[in-house]
Amino acid sequence: TDRRLGIIIALHLFQREPSVNLLESFVEHWKGITNYYIESTDDTIPARDTDIPWRLRQMLDILVYEERQQESEETGPCMEYLLQHKILETLCTLAKAQYPPGMNQQVLAFFSKLLAQIQQPVLHIINVYRPVQKMIRLCARPGSQTEREEAQFLLVICSRLKQDPYVLSYILEVKKAIASSDPSSTSRGDVAQVDGGTSSAGQKSRVALKAHEGLLLLVALPGEGTAVSLAENTRLCEMVTERLCELYSLIPSSLDPADIYGFPQMEWRWESVEDEDASFPGREQLEDFLVWLDFCNQLVKEAQMVLSVKLAKAIHHQWFAAVLQPQLLQMSEAGMLLTTTLLSCIVRHVSAPTLLEELVHFVLGDQRDLEHRASPQTFSLRHHLIEHCNHISDEISIATLRFFEELLQKSHEHILFNLVLRNLAQRNYVAPSPSGGSGAEDRELEEDPFFTDMYLESDFEHSRQLAAFPERRCELGHPSGETQVANIVNSFLCLVPQEAKTSQYVKGAGYETYIHDAHKLYKECKALSLEWGWPQFPEPLAPLPVNSDFFEGHFLQVLFDRIAHILEQPYELNLQVTSVLSRLAAFPHPHLHEYLLDPYISLAPRSRSLFSVLVRVIGDLMQRIQHIPNFTEKLVHIRKQLMGLEMDHVALLKGVIVLEEFCKELAAVVFVKHPVEEC
Repeated sequence: TDRRLGIIIALHLFQREPSVNLLESFVEHWKGITNYYIESTDDTIPARDTDIPWRLRQMLDILVYEERQQESEETGPCMEYLLQHKILETLCTLAKAQYPPGMNQQVLAFFSKLLAQIQQPVLHIINVYRPVQKMIRLCARPGSQTEREEAQFLLVICSRLKQDPYVLSYILEVKKAIASSDPSSTSRGDVAQVDGGTSSAGQKSRVALKAHEGLLLLVALPGEGTAVSLAENTRLCEMVTERLCELYSLIPSSLDPADIYGFPQMEWRWESVEDEDASFPGREQLEDFLVWLDFCNQLVKEAQMVLSVKLAKAIHHQWFAAVLQPQLLQMSEAGMLLTTTLLSCIVRHVSAPTLLEELVHFVLGDQRDLEHRASPQTFSLRHHLIEHCNHISDEISIATLRFFEELLQKSHEHILFNLVLRNLAQRNYVAPSPSGGSGAEDRELEEDPFFTDMYLESDFEHSRQLAAFPERRCELGHPSGETQVANIVNSFLCLVPQEAKTSQYVKGAGYETYIHDAHKLYKECKALSLEWGWPQFPEPLAPLPVNSDFFEGHFLQVLFDRIAHILEQPYELNLQVTSVLSRLAAFPHPHLHEYLLDPYISLAPRSRSLFSVLVRVIGDLMQRIQHIPNFTEKLVHIRKQLMGLEMDHVALLKGVIVLEEFCKELAAVVFVKHPVEEC
């Protein structure tokens, strides 16, 4: 490059002609620049067409060469001259005046190369950091034509700060700001710096990338004092959040929620690629917002803890509470649907622990006590979101259920505890038995008409394989001891009556097809909960308080109500409800497993479980199918042609198919959580 060539020539020249004085050459080039302003009469000539860029390069090469020749860490005569004569201050003045035109570009390049190539710390020197501060304030001005040079300059500063974090106090003038009575002096030094990073985000991708990298270097500076300085003496957190709110506000309200569902995961290093097939109105605004959201997530993740918490709380107060919450609680169904869909997308992009903490508590609140049926917290956002799962609009219900499914995939213990586990902690859903067991309940289930031998043998080939291990039992969190896995699997497989089954008519539709997906889901849920300190076995039953009434909690209540109406609901809604319940059932908490997957527990009075709800649905189904001629044939027809078919009882028939598939899915979850060979 030109710079390296200049250094090589200088080295060669100075080695061959020792009479050449570095200081004299340095002064000569500087005087050549100052003489230009004395002698020039045409102020329209661009700086690049003068000898100023060449002379600045020569001065830089001399400074670099001088430092390399210094045997000690003392400052060389050329650097001393630059500092004593305030050359950097003068260059700042020329850059601000833009004389000749384009001078700021030349000065930015000189500053960047000087700070990048000089090895000794210089940013703590007043005649260096003061000009640097002034150049920072010249960055990111409206209509700037030097975004690339500005981004490079800011990135170099952040790189030097990473090497010498203590210099940050000089750049921000923290000491002076604290002593000053002028409150604006605290943030004066950093506003332009941060603004330079945030304002560049909407420019060319390479410029934005440098700005992003600079901010990441800044927030990751080592030392708690540095983090405290950035958190308390700058507007970094507020400005990053303001940019997030600004980009969010630009998302058009006419955006189709269906386009958001299929939108890919964005990354802050993402370079937008024009794709006409994937284009839709509002795509650019959505992409810009998600890219910045991912960058905010990365900032929170990389920052020191003090700064990370401050930034996460700023996002909570300025965006979650001030912007998102009113939109989630609005009366407009179209607006509610769009915001809920965006919220699912937001949850998917948040992974930084401190930001996830704020998001979870924003949505669910801090409550960890037992829920009571009589006193729901109707004022909370949590209550409204759960109610939206049972909204009169099926689209809003589906969107909200998708949101909760996304939430259940996040690595945060409070999510599952707040939604479900706090209500199962005491196992009040189990009716205490004087004999310590529930044999009577077992016999009642086995003698139930829905569990008779009226099914074809081919339906239960895999079930017979499970039942072939009668001596092997697994602990399933049952209060009376052990229950055979095979029996529980068969209970779910036998739940749907024979005349309502279609699996035998479609090749490869047995419950075995769910084993692979169930195993994958179980591993995912188990990995999420590894560090949550869950017990391996259920807690012992405690005496129930007088007049106690078990309440499964608002979330499970709504899900159970939805399952209870599976025969009347749209197919897509049924799929989403069963998807959420399957994910809940896959978590390895013993109480959750017992309550959702063990059909043999003896339920307390006025209590219901997932299995008991399904039994009631089957009872309703048995009555309905008596009034539908050729029910089985129609059901098979629906299964083979779910899309675009017009015939009577479509909702009911689709509901039956989902019900059958859900039972097979639950059976698969039981099987993978307690495989027979490991018992």
